Amino acid sequence: MIHPCVSVIMPVYNTEKYVEAAIQSVLDQTFTDFELLIIDDQGTDGSIEICRQFSDPRVCIISQENRGLAGARNTGIRNSRGDYIALLDSDDLWHPEKLYRHMTHLSQNPDVGVSYAASRMIDDEGRELSILQKPKLRSILPETIFLRNPIGNGSAPIIRRETFEAIAHRGERTGEFNYFDESFRQSEDIECWVRIALMTDWKFEGIAGALTYYRVNSGGLSANTIRQFETWLRVRAKVRAIAPDFAKKWESAAEAYQLRYLARRSVRTLDRGLAIRLALKALRTHPQILFAEPKKTLSTIAAALCLRCLPEQTYAKLQSHFMGA
Repeated sequence: MIHPCVSVIMPVYNTEKYVEAAIQSVLDQTFTDFELLIIDDQGTDGSIEICRQFSDPRVCIISQENRGLAGARNTGIRNSRGDYIALLDSDDLWHPEKLYRHMTHLSQNPDVGVSYAASRMIDDEGRELSILQKPKLRSILPETIFLRNPIGNGSAPIIRRETFEAIAHRGERTGEFNYFDESFRQSEDIECWVRIALMTDWKFEGIAGALTYYRVNSGGLSANTIRQFETWLRVRAKVRAIAPDFAKKWESAAEAYQLRYLARRSVRTLDRGLAIRLALKALRTHPQILFAEPKKTLSTIAAALCLRCLPEQTYAKLQSHFMGA
């Protein structure tokens, strides 16, 4: 049996509004040698019924008990046949040339284990926003991953199978090989990338262009943002266990960058109180971020202050200016 070159892993859980477009963005790829493994994580809406409407033979639906995003990705990777693993969340989209561009990059650079590119944010209705996740593309070191996560989001990377195999571990609950840590319900991607960076010799490298459309959902993010920071602290604890000297050197800066990222997310979701608290805490935690990245740090603080002080309509006219920094 001929194996596909790329296995696309798409966990699906209660995304009936978006999943059809996500699947279509895979089927519209100019690079066609792939399988699409849809992992049914036992949601409660009509998402999987929508998935079943696709008759393309490259699409396969695998059902499992609910295990979260990390568990669904693990199931997909274990059942995949491709030499390369592509991850796509079921509320995001891909540019039609994404697979082609990454496969060209990986075939020309055998030492690269993780290929990624910039992402453009879209709103709940799929409209493009004026916000780009513009990652650093070259000279990616373990501290680059820990401090800034240049990959940006879980729908951006294409990964060699050997890279995942290098960090495979037996899950305590099932005894199956896992790649993502299923105890994480947030930040599971950065935890995985940090392990790859610290425990293997595979390189991370990006390519030019915005090839992923990353959806920004607006509902109930205040508590979610706090939980994400708490989860990030668990990532830091794992880094301390894996590489204590590395953690001691970089964890203060990494915490500040994480707080600044969450402050910017709070600005986008118009969470007035949380945005300024997180921005100022980032500056207190590691004041050097002001000198390392003055434009982005100052724009974050200014945006948080304006959000807190200005009428919402007035602030809305200024947001793209702040968030473009």
